[in-house]
Amino acid sequence: MVAAPRGTCAVRAARGSGRRPLLTAAGSAFAHVTVHPDSYPKGATDGTLAFRVPNEEDNADTTQVQVLLPTDHPIPSVLVTPEHGWTAQVKTTKPKNPIKTDDGTINEGVSEITWTKGRIEPGQYRDFSVAFGQLPDITVQLAFKTLQTYSDGKDVRWIEVPESGQAEPENPAPVLKLTKAADEAASSASAAPKASSAAASDATTRNLGIAGLIAGVLGIGTAAVALYRSRLPRPQRP
Repeated sequence: MVAAPRGTCAVRAARGSGRRPLLTAAGSAFAHVTVHPDSYPKGATDGTLAFRVPNEEDNADTTQVQVLLPTDHPIPSVLVTPEHGWTAQVKTTKPKNPIKTDDGTINEGVSEITWTKGRIEPGQYRDFSVAFGQLPDITVQLAFKTLQTYSDGKDVRWIEVPESGQAEPENPAPVLKLTKAADEAASSASAAPKASSAAASDATTRNLGIAGLIAGVLGIGTAAVALYRSRLPRPQRP
C-alpha cells in the first residue's frame, strides 16, 4: 500500500452517508469514541479500522474529529474512506526509528487524521473508516487519542488510556488490542502436543519400569519358595 503523501493531504467525500441513530439504551459505551474491530493480530497487513464517533450533546452537532495515531509504534501508511459531507486530512511525521514493513523500510508514519466540514447531529453517530498498510508487531495495544469538537465550541478529549484491572476512565481513548500473530499462535499450538507427547512418554516409561520391578520381585519370591521346598526333607517310604 502506498504511504500517505508527506505533510498533509485532503480527501473529498463521495456520495453516501455513514450516519446512524444512537441507541443510548444499550449503555454508556455508545457515548464513547471507539475503534472497530477492537483487535487485530500483530503485524497485520491491509486491514480496515472504523472509528465510531457518537454525538453526546442535545443542542450541538459534532463538526470535527481528530484522531492522533501513536508515534512510538507508528503505522506507516493509511488510506481514508471518503465520507459524505466531510473532508479528511492525513498528516505524517518521521518516527525516531525507521519502520520495517513487508515492503521494506519506511522513514515516516501517520501521526494524525482530521475530519472536518461535516456534521453529526444529536442522537446520531458516524463511522470513519481507515485502511492501513501494516500494524506494529512489537506492542500489545495501540491507543488512538481522539479530539471531538462541537458546533458550540465544546471540545471533548478522548485521551485517557484504560489501565488493565482499573475502572474505565471518564474519557477513554479508543484502544486496539494486538493479539499473537498467526504464525506465533500456530507455533505455540504445535508446541503443546509435543509437550503432551513427552509427558505421556515419560509416564509410559515409568509405568513399564514399575511393572518390571513388580515382575522381578514376584520372580524372586517364586524362586525363594521353590528353593525352600527343595531343601525340605523328603518323607521316607515304609
